[in-house]
Amino acid sequence: MGLPTGRESYGNGVPIVVVGVTPHQGERESRLQGKVEQVIGCKRNREVREMRTAETILNIIRKRGQGGLPVEDVYRLLYNRDLYLRAYAKLNSNAGAMTPGATPETVDGMSLEKINTMIDALRYERYRWTPVRRTYIPKKNGKLRPLGMPSWSDKLLQEVIRSILEAYYEPQFSEHSHGFRPLRGCHTALKEITQKGRATKWFIEGDICACFDRIDHTILLKILQQKIHDNRFLRLIKGLLDAGYLENWKYHATYSGVPQGAVVSPILSNLVLDKLDKYIEHELIPAYTRGQRRSVYPPYRDLTKAASKARNAGKLEEARKLSQKAQSIPSRDPNDPNFRRLWYTRYADDFLLGVVGSKSSAVEIKQKIATFLRDELKLSLSDEKTLITHARDEAAKFLGYEIHILHADDKHDHRGQRCINGSVGLRVPKSVIKDHCVKYMRSGKPIHLTQRVSDDAYSIVSQYQAEYRGVVQYYRMAYNLHTLSLLKRVMELSLVKTLAKKFKTTCQKIYQRYRTTIETKDGTYKVLQVTVERDAKKPLITYFGGVSLRWNKWVKIDDNQANHIWNGRSQVVQRLLAQECALCGAKDNIEVHHIRKLADIKQKGCSQRPEWMKKMSARKRKTLVVCRQCHEKIQYGRYDGEALKRKSYWKAT
Repeated sequence: MGLPTGRESYGNGVPIVVVGVTPHQGERESRLQGKVEQVIGCKRNREVREMRTAETILNIIRKRGQGGLPVEDVYRLLYNRDLYLRAYAKLNSNAGAMTPGATPETVDGMSLEKINTMIDALRYERYRWTPVRRTYIPKKNGKLRPLGMPSWSDKLLQEVIRSILEAYYEPQFSEHSHGFRPLRGCHTALKEITQKGRATKWFIEGDICACFDRIDHTILLKILQQKIHDNRFLRLIKGLLDAGYLENWKYHATYSGVPQGAVVSPILSNLVLDKLDKYIEHELIPAYTRGQRRSVYPPYRDLTKAASKARNAGKLEEARKLSQKAQSIPSRDPNDPNFRRLWYTRYADDFLLGVVGSKSSAVEIKQKIATFLRDELKLSLSDEKTLITHARDEAAKFLGYEIHILHADDKHDHRGQRCINGSVGLRVPKSVIKDHCVKYMRSGKPIHLTQRVSDDAYSIVSQYQAEYRGVVQYYRMAYNLHTLSLLKRVMELSLVKTLAKKFKTTCQKIYQRYRTTIETKDGTYKVLQVTVERDAKKPLITYFGGVSLRWNKWVKIDDNQANHIWNGRSQVVQRLLAQECALCGAKDNIEVHHIRKLADIKQKGCSQRPEWMKKMSARKRKTLVVCRQCHEKIQYGRYDGEALKRKSYWKAT
C-alpha cells in the first residue's frame, strides 16, 4: 500500500493534505504561513498534515490580523471542507437560500459531494463565478435599488471568503465603523454619538453617492494586495468583481462596484471605506482638536462674582436675581478660539461628524473629505444628502433618528448645576410615526388588513406584535419614545378590525374575547391575548401590547450580532456528516432536502401524509437529510402526495 496522494482519507479516514504532492503533478505548492496544518506523519520524505477545523484556522488568521502581519497562501484555505460546512450552517436558514440566481440551483440538495466538487474546481483553478441575477427593490424616495442574486454555490464560496477576510481585517478596522460588523450595529453607532457628541455646534451629515455601485475594482484589489500576498486568491476576487449580471436574461459586464445582495460585498466595501476612516482619524481629528477645556465665559464670571458679593452683603434678593441671570448664559466661552473638537461615526456609506467650532471649520472639513474621496477612492459625496446642520437649532438625520443638542437652563442635578445643556438627544422623527401608521390606515382611519384575514388568530396577533415590537426596540434610545403610543393605538384598532372581519363579528366582542391583563418586568399592561390549547403540551400564547414606552438612557440593546468566530456545528451539519438517509437508512449519495417553511407541508384535507412530511413535522425542522434516490422521489412526486415542484419551492417570493 502506498501513501495517499492529494486529498484522500488516511488511516481512520481523516482528511489530509500531502505537502509537496499537488494536483499540478509536481508543481510546488507553498505552505500556509502561520502553520494552519499540523504534521501527523512522515513517510518517504513527504510530510502529511491534518486539515484543521475552521475555528482553528480563523483564530490563527485573526491573530495575524491583530498583529498587522501579512498572510500568504490564503487560496489554499479554500480547500478546507470545514469552512464550507461552517458557511452552510450560517446560510441555510436564510430566506434567500431558497432563492435562485441565474441558475435554478438553491440550497435544496446540498451535499458533501457538492462541497468536494467545488474544492476540486478551486484546486485546479477551474471555478468560474456565475453572473448574478439582477432584480430591483423600491427605496424610500421612490427610486429602485438594484440587487444581485448569486447562485447557491457562489453564495457558499462567498461566505467562506467573507469569513476569512473578516477574521483577518476585523481587528484592523476602525472603532468608528459600525456597519456590517460583528457585535456592532445601528445602536452601537448611536451610543458612540451620545458619548462623544457633547457640546457639538455643527453636524456634517455625509452620504457617499452610489457607493456600492461605484467602488473602483483597481483600488479594492490594491488594498487587498497590501496585506494578502496570494495572487491566486486575488485573481479569484477579481473574477467575482468582473462576473457581470443578467437583467431580463441579457448579460451585462461590470466595470465598477460590488453587487448589492452578494454575501461578500459588505466587507469589501468596508475595506475601501476603512481608508476614509483612517484619514479622518489620523489627519482631520488631530488637526481640529485643540485645548483641554474651554475658558470661563467672562459675563458668567462677572455675574457669579456679583451674586457672591451681594450674598455676603446680605442682599439675598439681588443675589438670587443675579444667580438666575447667570444660569441663563453659558458658564464656558462657546466661542473660545483655543478649544476645538471633532468626532466621527460611520455606518456603511453614511457617516456623521460633529464639530465643536465655527461653521467655516465644518465647511472646510466637508471639502477635505470630498477631495479625499475623489482623489484617493474615486468616490463622491451626495450633494443632496451631505448637509451641514446647526446642532442646537436643527436636527441631523442619521440611521432613522433625529439627532440634536439639548438645551434646558431649568434642569439641574443634585449639585444645582445645569445637567442637560450640551447633551446629545435622540428622538423619533414624526415622519417615521406617520409612515408606519399609514400602513394600517385608509382615509385617515385604521382599517383591517385583508391579506391577513385568512390567517388564524394566533398568527394575526403574532405578526402585529412582531411589527410593533420591532419599531419600539429600534427606537428604544429615543427620549420621545412615548410618542409611539399613537402607532400602538392605530395598530391595535387595525388588529381588532382584522379579527372582527375574520370572525364576522363586532370590534366590541373582539375586545371582550381577547382583552386581558398581564404582568411583565416593566409593569402591568392591558393586552389582546390569544391562547391555543394543545393536547399534552403547553398552550401557545401570544399577545399584542405589553411593550414599555418608557425611555431609559442606560438601556442595553442587543443587535443579535454574531461573534467574530462562530464555534460549533449546527444540527443540520451534524446530520449531513452522519451520512445516513432519514427515510431508508442508505449511506451513499446523501443530500439535504430543504423547504421554505413548515406550513408548506401541511396538506389540508389529506389524512395520510408521506413519511418524509411526518418526520419533518415531528422534528419541526425545514431540513431533512435523505439519499439521492429518496430526494428524487420527494421532488418528482413519487409518493402519496402533491409534487413539491407544483408548490414552487425553488421560486423566489
